Amino acid sequence: MKLTLGFSPCPNDTFIFDALIHHKIDTEGLAFEVFFDDVETLNQKALKGILDVSKLSFHAFAHVAEQYALLDSGSALGFGVGPLLICKDERFLDPANLDKLNPSIAIPGVLTTANFLLGIAYPNLKNKTLKVFSDIEAAVLKGEMDLGLIIHENRFTYAEKGLKKIVDLGSFWENLTGCAIPLGGIVINRNIDADVQHKVNRVLRRSVEYAFANPKSGIDFIREHAQEMEEAVMYKHIELYVNQYSLELGIEGRKAIDLLFKMATDRGLIPEISKSLYLSS
Repeated sequence: MKLTLGFSPCPNDTFIFDALIHHKIDTEGLAFEVFFDDVETLNQKALKGILDVSKLSFHAFAHVAEQYALLDSGSALGFGVGPLLICKDERFLDPANLDKLNPSIAIPGVLTTANFLLGIAYPNLKNKTLKVFSDIEAAVLKGEMDLGLIIHENRFTYAEKGLKKIVDLGSFWENLTGCAIPLGGIVINRNIDADVQHKVNRVLRRSVEYAFANPKSGIDFIREHAQEMEEAVMYKHIELYVNQYSLELGIEGRKAIDLLFKMATDRGLIPEISKSLYLSS
């Protein structure tokens, strides 16, 4: 059986899916047609129900939870992994100036968890422009945007380019809740047969286990999609975003996701969800 599968070209995703799509593990008869897209494109595809299995931000998942269920493996949650709000102009380092100056902000997607956290931390910042995540640093450096909301590998590169951190929104979330920050997860269309859903979950867990046991196995595949990133940066990226929650959400992972969704619902940022978020047992 062949399923469509979408995930980002970032090292954490290619690390997780390498063994699965290259049949280094038993896929139990499943094959996958792969689509590489940035997180906002994946979010938009999920809104249209295009893919069978997809990575997407938890913010976007809230808008498609009636159609997709969250797999227990493959998620990105963690501590110290949150999006950063950065600037070039030091005036914006003073929090009091943020509301007063009404800065323009480049964001990586309307439905990204990064934008959701920005809305919680700074609800008055509304002057937002959508940019591909890899273009945000350049937009701030050129003065096209006052602030940038950066994710993924850009958190390792902004300082050397002369940009400055205003706030780490991951630390903000952790101080507020004490939980790991839920960034993205792997979902599967609920219309797919339940046995196949569980098969995909097993196969994905097997792929993560293989990656942990053989961390250099997918190096060529990871490098191919990593935008000329240095190997040390690639593995720093993987270390931050792939952890025990990627293997299995567990009680703590589900607690963090449930809390994120409750806070978003209470603030009217996402619709009420009638179905369980998770893969049925």
